[in-house]
Formats: sequence, structure tokens, C-alpha cells
Amino acid sequence: MSPAGNRLASIHRLVWTALLAACIAVGAWLQLPIGAVPITLQPLFVFLAGYLLGPASGAAAVALYVAAGVLGLPVFAGGKAGLGVLLGPTGGYLAGFVLGAAITGLAARRGDRIGWARGIATGVVALAVAYLVGATRLAHVLHFDARKAFAVGVLPFVAFDAVKVAIALVVARQLRARGLAPG
Repeated sequence: MSPAGNRLASIHRLVWTALLAACIAVGAWLQLPIGAVPITLQPLFVFLAGYLLGPASGAAAVALYVAAGVLGLPVFAGGKAGLGVLLGPTGGYLAGFVLGAAITGLAARRGDRIGWARGIATGVVALAVAYLVGATRLAHVLHFDARKAFAVGVLPFVAFDAVKVAIALVVARQLRARGLAPG
């Protein structure tokens, strides 16, 4: 690839990174408050970031979103912002999302179509890691035992999040098949 082509590909990837960070922020605003941890569309865009951008850029998109919120932009669920959110009961899920995007990114090989088995496997592992980090933080901040943290911070979300992983995988496969995803 020529130097101009490399620059254009780099710009394309940066635009996708920023776009997916913005989508995660919008997904945080679309929520169903059910308790200490609301149901949002964030995971859909977190996993999509990984599937489309790969491990490093996918995690970077989520980290950009988290950084925007920590710096004061009202991008977290419910329009919240600040370091207090990251240090609060739901902060572990935000950290888990960074890891989750990196894990789903492992399914994405440059230029290849993401296989169903690889995509679903990385999605399941990414969810498990995000839940583990999130529920651990939830338990620590709210002084829950592991069983209660699982009941409050994982169980109500599993079905919804499994659907979000599937949707993210389908969208990523379609964008890649049409040559619209970053290469």
C-alpha cells in the first residue's frame, strides 16, 4: 500500500474509533433503570467496536468514551459524568467494557469475515469478563457478597446482553462483507 493509502486507512480507523466511542455514549443514554445497574445499549456498541476495529482500536474506542466521561462530558448512563462514576458501583462495568472490546476484537482478523463460532465465543468470553470486573466492583462498593452481586449485577442482564452480542456480530459481519468496516 502506498504512503497515501496508509494515511487514508489510518484516518479511516481513527474516524471509526471516534464514531464508535460516540455510539457507546448514545447507547448509555438509552437506558432502562432497574436498580443499581441500568440496562443500556452500551454493550452493543462496545462489542461492535471490538468486532470492527480489532483488540487495540476496539479497546481504544471504549477507553476514549470512558475518558470523555471521566473528564466531565455527560456520557455515562443517566447523563452522569466524572471520576466518581468510574469509582462508583458501576465503574467496574466501564473498565470491563474496555477489556470486553479487546476480547471481541480477537475475533476480527484484518480483511477476514468473522466466523460465527469465533464471534460468538469471543462475545461470550467478553461478556463474562465484563460481568466479572463489573460485579466485583459492585460488590466492593456496595458491600455485597458474591451471590448478591451476581443476582443484582449480572443475572438481570444476561439475556439482554446475549442479544446485543448477537446483533453486534451480525452488524459487524455485514459491514465487513460490504467492505465498509475499517481494514
